[in-house]
Amino acid sequence: MRFPALLLAIGLAGCGTMQIEEKNFIHPDGKDAPALARVDVAALLPAYSVTGETVATPDGATLRGVYLARAGAAITVLYFGGNAFHLDQHARDVLPLLAACGSNVAVFDYRGYGRSSGVPTVENMRADALRVFDHVNAINPGKVAVHGQSLGSFMAAYVASQRPLARGMVLEATATTVQEWTDANVPWYLKLFLKVDVADTLRGVDNQALVRTWDGPSLVLSGEKDQLIPVAMSRKVYDAIPGENKQWHVARGASHNGILAHPDVSPVYCDFVRKL
Repeated sequence: MRFPALLLAIGLAGCGTMQIEEKNFIHPDGKDAPALARVDVAALLPAYSVTGETVATPDGATLRGVYLARAGAAITVLYFGGNAFHLDQHARDVLPLLAACGSNVAVFDYRGYGRSSGVPTVENMRADALRVFDHVNAINPGKVAVHGQSLGSFMAAYVASQRPLARGMVLEATATTVQEWTDANVPWYLKLFLKVDVADTLRGVDNQALVRTWDGPSLVLSGEKDQLIPVAMSRKVYDAIPGENKQWHVARGASHNGILAHPDVSPVYCDFVRKL
């Protein structure tokens, strides 16, 4: 995310107030962004059969992704990537980690990113997340778990709150609210003269509130050295999940984007997925 550097630049310039808006978190591809070369998912994971999937939205956007099916797999993991996630850019790193547990896997680009068209906002990204879940659930009814990393954790938690039939929820590098995340990323010396206001469209983004409505199996993963989302913040989300059917794991030495690839995470993650 670019937000900490932006705060520092504005603070050094002497600005007294900063308005945090959706554009500070959501960075879709620009009109002149070069097209990414299509990754050959079938060659990357030959044990899987791969199909391209398309979901049309009422406002004319098209969401595109892939569905990886493996013989004998009972569960499908629907993955929501972080802010900069692009299927064709990150598939080689992420898909083998998701597929290592033997489940089916579904991954889509957000609208405005990579293969998908449209202009993203918090509201329509949430609605898209539900559309994608419903599409994937139609392929493997009642056997879809959601997994979200960073920005994607807000999508996964939202889907879980709206679709109780989801089989499980994995939140990786997750935060509580935009306001609390912003406060945690403003250096103390900037707070002396910089006031940060969160736009109304972001004030309702609250993972703690969302997970309180979910009582299914849950796994929350945090990186010990995550500098963007402190462990303590992810722990608040975990603590808000009701009941005992939940699991908490801190990857020692892992950074924000290095959690799922950390060697001590794979056994925990696969054990969770297989029990679903």
